[in-house]
Amino acid sequence: MTEPAPLSGAHVLEYTYKRSVGPVLGRFFTGLRDGRFEGVKTQAGRVLCPPLEHDPETGEATTDDWVEVGPGGTVTTWAWIAEPRDQHPLDRPFAFALVQLDGADTGLLHAVDAGEEGRMRTGMRVRARFAAERAGRIEDVACFEPEGA
Repeated sequence: MTEPAPLSGAHVLEYTYKRSVGPVLGRFFTGLRDGRFEGVKTQAGRVLCPPLEHDPETGEATTDDWVEVGPGGTVTTWAWIAEPRDQHPLDRPFAFALVQLDGADTGLLHAVDAGEEGRMRTGMRVRARFAAERAGRIEDVACFEPEGA
């Protein structure tokens, strides 16, 4: 007795809506459009960038005290992407890194265009390279690059 052919059907997973970002992330993305990073202070005075509405350590609402941070920062950890995929931000090898921007107490995950893996290291200084055309999205930061590059 032969096995019947398995049933199959096309399925497309997609989200056809736009997310509302609210006043906190909205201000952050507006800052990116204007070529700057902003963080928000917690009740204890820590600066969160990217900003959050609530302190992840205490659950308390963050303050309305905004602080400009960066555009330089320090790599706190990283992973090398030797073979980028179509959906990656760069079409050549790069690192995904947590960058603690100057003046911030938290890290921002983004791409670092270091050129080669041997140039990457924890503790290295990087600077944001903003896109020529910006629209208030995370892609307004094209990537980070080593300072002095």
